[in-house]
Amino acid sequence: MKCILGKKFEMSQIFKEDGTVVPVTLVKIEECEVLQVKTKKIDGYEAIKLGFEKLKESKVKKSGTPYRYLKEFKIGASELKAGDKVLASVFVPGDIVKVSGIAKGKGFQGGVKRWGFHGKLSSTHGNKHEHRTLGSVGCSLPARIIKGKRMPGRAGSLRTTVNLEVVKVDLDNNVLALKGAIPGRKGTLLEIRG
Repeated sequence: MKCILGKKFEMSQIFKEDGTVVPVTLVKIEECEVLQVKTKKIDGYEAIKLGFEKLKESKVKKSGTPYRYLKEFKIGASELKAGDKVLASVFVPGDIVKVSGIAKGKGFQGGVKRWGFHGKLSSTHGNKHEHRTLGSVGCSLPARIIKGKRMPGRAGSLRTTVNLEVVKVDLDNNVLALKGAIPGRKGTLLEIRG
């Protein structure tokens, strides 16, 4: 299984030969180093641990590792071994990849924005300050609000996964162009799996 770490860079567009426009998100890929290979015999499952984004020498002493990000990918038996480098060249245009990242946080939101509620009643007949409220949220039998009720609260900041197509691999600049939108803001850490 192919896997690598990257950072969301920016959105752009690519023109095909027939003139159609493809919206893409550019992902900056630095080389990832395989730090550990876990085996079923020793660890009970098969996985590889990747290190991404090297730290400066002064910060290595504090953190104890030369990388800012460490991520583990559960994969089957792999020919990779500790010390190997994983580059953007593992992907080719046309590959379908799973991209996971943390979506943008939107802060505390009401029911209309968070869940798409329509609001309560019409704007006439004495509905002062009631246009975007939830209305009744409880019921008389358990005499409490049931868990999982869709109510106001913090929106966003959730781990999101999307399936996208690799449109272009720029090995000179270490950039992957993926068709469509990717969760998160500019600089979000992304896990990309083949």
